[in-house]
Amino acid sequence: MKLAILSRAPRAYSTQRLRAAAIDRGHDVKVLNTLRFAIDLTADEPDLLYRGKLLSDYDAVLPRIGNSITYYGTAVVRQFEQMDVYTPNTATGITNSRDKLRANQILSRHHIGMPATTFVNSRADVRGAIDRVGGAPVVIKLLEGTQGIGVILAPEAKVAESIVETLHSTKQNVLIQSFVSESRGKDIRALVVGDRVVAAMRRSASGDEFRSNVHRGGTVEKVTLTPEYEEAAVRSAQIMGLRVAGVDMLEGNDGPLVMEVNSSPGLEGIERATGLDVAGAIIDFIGNQVAFPEIDVRQRLSVSTGYGVAELLVHTNADLVGKTIKESGLWDRDITVLTLHRGASVIPNPRSGVELQASDRLLCFGKLEEMRSMIPDRRRRRSKVRKLPKDA
Repeated sequence: MKLAILSRAPRAYSTQRLRAAAIDRGHDVKVLNTLRFAIDLTADEPDLLYRGKLLSDYDAVLPRIGNSITYYGTAVVRQFEQMDVYTPNTATGITNSRDKLRANQILSRHHIGMPATTFVNSRADVRGAIDRVGGAPVVIKLLEGTQGIGVILAPEAKVAESIVETLHSTKQNVLIQSFVSESRGKDIRALVVGDRVVAAMRRSASGDEFRSNVHRGGTVEKVTLTPEYEEAAVRSAQIMGLRVAGVDMLEGNDGPLVMEVNSSPGLEGIERATGLDVAGAIIDFIGNQVAFPEIDVRQRLSVSTGYGVAELLVHTNADLVGKTIKESGLWDRDITVLTLHRGASVIPNPRSGVELQASDRLLCFGKLEEMRSMIPDRRRRRSKVRKLPKDA
């Protein structure tokens, strides 16, 4: 295959290893500076220019997008997607993972275990937020910090309030998170490729430092994950729309607590800690996917007039409860169930004999009007527009 690696650091360890792994496997690979692309929206078909010239054909692109160029970098990746060039990490996945608040919102929707987290804007709400995550000490995080930068441990509530107030005064948005003391300055980095963890390491903080990032002087060691931790890592990456990701987890008393899903994980620390060819596993995965790439299903299925993708919730008193998909009448209404979400489990392409239960969430494709008619009416606070007061 012909592979493009998007990177502004061609001499970085990760970029060099990925390039070497691709060459070793007989692939044609180029490292392209993300900022040297121009998006051409004037042609009949989506296209890209690189260094002022029309880009040649590529089979796949592997984004290594730095935080400082997220907006432009994801625009370039999005254009590759429109050109039907395979990418293991979509523009949406990269964007979602970069914003810690958005990532937490998405993961919590799918019942992924995470440290208790709150987000507030007003100074008056900070003390209540601290109490809701279990009280001091708390961890304060900038929404777009990396490598442990912008992560602060506040030992007391008053100190936390002062820190948040200071950051808010500089127009910084922050998360307030519970401090997981049982992790003891350690966390786990799982490198997910496709639907499996290919390598994992435990990172330990140095001295009194509570952040375990290697860039902060932390040490690393190889670790074998339990099925519970592997499942948490893989599900987190897949939920975010990433097929290559570094998933950071704390070892909580009740199991894994996901802290972050990184769309451009560094390879140096984990390859040296485990002795495994992680770069090769990434290239092998991309090579296997090129002939059968994943696509943006919602975009493709929503182009037909009157048809689209929607999620239907099976309410407790709904007529669907206790019926199989075949008996539900969905097919007769031109609605196809693509995926059934039941608690933390997912049933892809469910069979006609699957019996529906209360609280099931059905990802469906079909006639939008039919699907809208199945959503219960919400009680409105005001049923009509009120008249203006006489003295207005």
